[in-house]
Amino acid sequence: MFIGEYIHSLDSKKRLAIPSRFRSGLGKKAVITRGLDNCLFVYPMNEWKKLAEKLGNLPVGQSNARGFMRLMLAGAMEVELDSAGRILVPDYLKKYAFLKKQTIVTGVYNRLEVWDKSRWDIYKQKSESTIGDMAEELSDLGI
Repeated sequence: MFIGEYIHSLDSKKRLAIPSRFRSGLGKKAVITRGLDNCLFVYPMNEWKKLAEKLGNLPVGQSNARGFMRLMLAGAMEVELDSAGRILVPDYLKKYAFLKKQTIVTGVYNRLEVWDKSRWDIYKQKSESTIGDMAEELSDLGI
């Protein structure tokens, strides 16, 4: 299980160091793809396979399902952690997430999220101000 948030930097070669606490759970290979809210999702291979299977079973006759499947699957790239625990962030994903030098890597249960630090700060501040409302809505789901 991935939890926590860590500040890391993209180097000049577009490599991102994965926090050491996350490396063993991620393994040597992972998948990076577009996430929601203009962040990137990084999945261990076993979690990616589960998600990809669910995406593959979406009804192609529904435009929202097709679009979501395309963005998640076509935007995905398999990455390998190098000996220093870094992954290469492709240009198109760096652009999608507006990544600059400083990033935030968060653990969100079965995946990592990679955020531009300034965007994460804004998102977190907004979310923290509405956490009570979120909790009320989630109570309907049994949380």
